[in-house]
Amino acid sequence: MTMSVLPKVRMPGSRRMITLEVRRTERISPTFLNVTLGGPEAAHLEPMGFDHTIRFFFPREGQTKLRMPRRDSEAWMAELLLMPKATRPRVRNYTVRRIRPELNEVDVEFALHGDSPASAWARDARPGDPAGIFDMGITYLPPEDVDWQILAGDESALPAVLAILDHAPATLTGEVFLEVPETADFRTGLTVPDGITVHWLARGGAASGTLVQEAVACTELPPGRGYVWVAGEARLATGVRRHLVRDRAVPKSDIAFHGYWRHGRSSLG
Repeated sequence: MTMSVLPKVRMPGSRRMITLEVRRTERISPTFLNVTLGGPEAAHLEPMGFDHTIRFFFPREGQTKLRMPRRDSEAWMAELLLMPKATRPRVRNYTVRRIRPELNEVDVEFALHGDSPASAWARDARPGDPAGIFDMGITYLPPEDVDWQILAGDESALPAVLAILDHAPATLTGEVFLEVPETADFRTGLTVPDGITVHWLARGGAASGTLVQEAVACTELPPGRGYVWVAGEARLATGVRRHLVRDRAVPKSDIAFHGYWRHGRSSLG
């Protein structure tokens, strides 16, 4: 995550570096591709639901094997950076879309962006290809006494928002704003609580995050205490938070905001 204010995180009871392999892939829409990973080590991933974040490791171009860090703590980053580039894996942040413990399977949805390393890997992934994950916990932590919620994000946050809705209680009330590149990326047939309205926003030629920020700004906030979870491009996340705090008097403590990526800047690794 790239925000200057660290989000609150709930970590699993234990975690370890997990090496899996691709079992299958499925193109969901023009922008989204699901990669199903599996293997015995998937049993070490504790299902947490909601926006279950992982570090995702995959081979660089030309590498035929995956060399994972061995440290099961935050010291893995230093270990990774000390690896020769010829053997160092790439690493990105992703959200677990689904976990099927009975099958030792994990689904990870990729938002495909041009020829970025992760997009290229996902497009070319074939059964048997290696990949690794490291549990990073969840950041969707609404207080128990909130009356309504807003969930918002761009395509990079869509898997997290959909996973949050999958695990939401039937009593959840609020608005969901999801900005994607085109209408063909809209998901139909979603099962959501009766009190939730999902707004799909096709970006077209607009700047990334603009439609979400405008939609939130035009939304009438219900009475009572709210909770906002917003993620995506850094300016989207900070823009929504800034508006809600300055213009709508929403307490900072009731907003979780996460910059998954920053326009014009490559991710570390």
